[in-house]
Amino acid sequence: MTSAAIVQKLWNYCNVLRDDGMSYGDYVEQLTYLLFLKMADERTKPPYNQPSAVPAKYSWPTLLKKDGVDLFEHYRHTLESLGKEKGLLGLIFNKSQNKFQDPSKLRRLVVDLIDQENWSVMSADVKGDAYEGLLEKNAQDTKSGAGQYFTPRPLIQAMVDVIQPKPKETLCDPACGTGGFLLAAHDYVVKHNPNMSADEKRKLKGSTFKGWELVQSTARLCAMNLMLHSIGTDKDLPIIVSDSLAADPGDRFDIVLTNPPFGKKSSTTIVAENGKVSRETDIIEREDFWATTSNKQLNFIQHVKTLLKQNGRAAVVVPDNVLFEGGAGETVRRKLLHECDVHTLLRLPTGLFYAQGVKANVLFFDKKPASETPWTKKLWIYDLRTNMHFTLKTNSLQRSDLDEFVKSYNPENRHQRRATWKASPSPQPSPARGEEVKNKRKTSGEEGKNEGRWRSYNYDELVSRDKASLDIFWLKDESLEASDNLPDPDVIAQEIVEDLETALEQFREIVGDINSTVILKKNE
Repeated sequence: MTSAAIVQKLWNYCNVLRDDGMSYGDYVEQLTYLLFLKMADERTKPPYNQPSAVPAKYSWPTLLKKDGVDLFEHYRHTLESLGKEKGLLGLIFNKSQNKFQDPSKLRRLVVDLIDQENWSVMSADVKGDAYEGLLEKNAQDTKSGAGQYFTPRPLIQAMVDVIQPKPKETLCDPACGTGGFLLAAHDYVVKHNPNMSADEKRKLKGSTFKGWELVQSTARLCAMNLMLHSIGTDKDLPIIVSDSLAADPGDRFDIVLTNPPFGKKSSTTIVAENGKVSRETDIIEREDFWATTSNKQLNFIQHVKTLLKQNGRAAVVVPDNVLFEGGAGETVRRKLLHECDVHTLLRLPTGLFYAQGVKANVLFFDKKPASETPWTKKLWIYDLRTNMHFTLKTNSLQRSDLDEFVKSYNPENRHQRRATWKASPSPQPSPARGEEVKNKRKTSGEEGKNEGRWRSYNYDELVSRDKASLDIFWLKDESLEASDNLPDPDVIAQEIVEDLETALEQFREIVGDINSTVILKKNE
C-alpha cells in the first residue's frame, strides 16, 4: 500500500471520530500511541526477534484480546503506566490520555485499521511519508494551532539542498517541531551518498541528529516521525524535551537548521499575596549571548551561533523584525555580521505559513573564529516576496518555486555567484524601514528596472544602513502601478488580514512591554 493510500485510509477514520469531539491533533496523538505499540510487537517476531521495550502486560496483543469497557480501561491504564517509564517510552507516552469516547471506535481503529498492516516491513519512505502526510493534514487545521510548528516542506527541502549535509556531519534543530529539518537532512544524505560505509550508516542512524522541543505533545510526534523514518534506535531517540534557550548545552554541531517559534515574547504570570495578577517579560541572560533581550527570535539567532562548530553552517527562518528591530536587534545584527560570514538572505513570500500575518526570511551564515576584521564580505539577497502570491490551499508553495534560488545560491561554490539584477543608470539606495511605503514607488521604479531577484550588498553598505537593517528590497511592486496586475481578490483580502495580524501582534508586544515596565517600577 502506498503512503498516500495509508494516509487516506487513516484520515478518513478521523472524520468519524470528529463526531465524538476528537480534534485532528488528538487523533494523530492516539495514532502515535497505537502505532508504537503495534511496531514494538512486530519487532519481537521474525526476522527481527528483538526484545520489546514495552512490558508484556501492556503489549499490542493485550489490546487485541479485549473489547468494550475492558478495552477502554486497559487502554487507559496502558497509557498511564507507560507514561511513567523512562527513556523512549516516557518520551512517547508522557502525559498521554485516552481521548476516545466510544469503545467500539477504539476497537475498530485497533483491529480493522492498524492491525491489518505490517508496519515494520514497509519501507521507511512509505511509512515515514504516511506519517508526515498525517502531520501535514493536522497542520492544515489552523483552528487547532497545529500549524505553528509546521514548516512548509518545499522550503525545508530547498534549505537542505543548498546546505548539502554530508555523512559524519552532525546536525541540530533547537526548535525541531515534528522533525521536518532532521528528516529532510537524513533523506538528502542517503540519496546523495548511496555507497556509505557501515560506520557512516550507523552514525547516520544513531549519532548524527539532535533536536530540542519545548512542547511535550509535539516532541512525541517528532519521536514517532523519526522512528518511522528509521532514525534513532528503539531505546534512544535524539530528542530532548526542554527549553533549548535556557542554557548552552555544550554540544557543538556542523550544521544547524531551524525555524524558531514566532509570536509573542515569553512572559511569566505572577500572583501577589493580595490576589493581584501581573506579568513579567522573561529575559534570557546568558554569557554567550551578545545582547540581553526578551525577543525569542533574536535569542535563537544567538543560540544558533553558540551551537555551531567553527566553520559550521546555519540556516534559520526568521521574521522581518529580526532584520530591522533596533536596540538588541541592532546589536545582534552587527555582531553577527562581524563574527560570522552572513552570506545569504532569502526573502519569503506571504501565504506560506499556517499562522496568519507571518512575513519571514531565511538567514544563512557560517560561524568563524575570532577576528578583528569582519567575516561578512557580501550578503546576497534573493527576493521571493515581491510580486509573488501564494496561498495555503489554492496556490501553495512548490519546490520548483525555489529552483531559481537554489541555482543562484550556487551551493557547489557560493563564492562564484552571479547577480540576476543589474543597476539602473541612476540607482537609488533602498529605503530604511519606516520609509518603505512613502518611497516605494520612486525607489522600486528607479532601482528595479531589471527585475532580477538576486543581488548582493557588501559589508560597508550593510553596516552603514540605519540600525544595520537587513530589511532590503529593490524590485518594483507591480500591484502599485496598474490595476491589471492586481492579484485575485481572495489573495488581496488574505494579505490585508496578514498585515493587520502582524500590526496587531506588534502592538500587543508594545503594550506588554509597557505594562511590564510599569509593574516593575511600582514594585521598586
